Amino acid sequence: MDLLNIIEEINNVDPEFQDRISPRRAAIKNITSFGSKVAVAALPFAFSTLFKRAYGQTPTVAVNDVLNYALKLEYLEAAFYNAGVASNLGFSTAEKAYLVTIQGHENAHVKFLQSVLGSAAVAQSSQGMNGAYDFTGGFNTTTNTVTGTGPFTTVLSNVDTYFAVAQAFEDTGVRAYKGQAPNLLGNQVVLTAALNIHSVEARHASAIRQIRRSRGATTTKPWITGANDTGIAAVNGNYAGEDNVIQGGVTITNLAGVSGNVSVNAATEAFDEPLTMAQVVALVNIFGVR
Repeated sequence: MDLLNIIEEINNVDPEFQDRISPRRAAIKNITSFGSKVAVAALPFAFSTLFKRAYGQTPTVAVNDVLNYALKLEYLEAAFYNAGVASNLGFSTAEKAYLVTIQGHENAHVKFLQSVLGSAAVAQSSQGMNGAYDFTGGFNTTTNTVTGTGPFTTVLSNVDTYFAVAQAFEDTGVRAYKGQAPNLLGNQVVLTAALNIHSVEARHASAIRQIRRSRGATTTKPWITGANDTGIAAVNGNYAGEDNVIQGGVTITNLAGVSGNVSVNAATEAFDEPLTMAQVVALVNIFGVR
């Protein structure tokens, strides 16, 4: 085991590694002088412990599991925007241009996650009905078939319905990525990439919300306000917990020393709430995600 070479390689992908392990740096520089067989035999354990201290808690979910979960969501979103751009829906020129931009982003996310996972990547053909999704939300999970009879039957024939589903997808995607961040703490490279995608999804969500607002959904702002502010009861579950006003054990609406209480709207708008993997899978399986 060439520990100094390993440390050098780690530094190549995480320049802050030496700062993370300081003040244990001197011990590492002298680690090859231990000499005894006992010390050499203990190196793997010592190095593992060092990593745990440097990078925080050990993830409870395998990185590949998290990435495949993200890939399944990106497959769905990419297919959704591919279908929207290819449809005869009456989008305005500006709306169509932005959808083309999002389409490019989502397809890029798919390719990136596939490249990272390599042979471990879940196949799109395993999703929906041989890769075909039910954007109406009526996927039959028993027979694995697209019924087209879900709550959004006009998703590819009505512009407002299309944007409503797009908003639910984007808002859920933001919460899904945030929910998995703790499971990637031990891999800074993957965590950075995931958070970059998270920020793009957040911008998508804000833009889609603004488009819906301009089309008449006046209660919808570019950010989530309280519990389900979409006006669509069918997506209540996608916004569960967004009305939370307690952060870090502090009730934001009752901050000591603040002149005038913070409103519930402001408190809920200031923080995105994460969703667990189980919650998200349960929400998107009506479209064919498994």
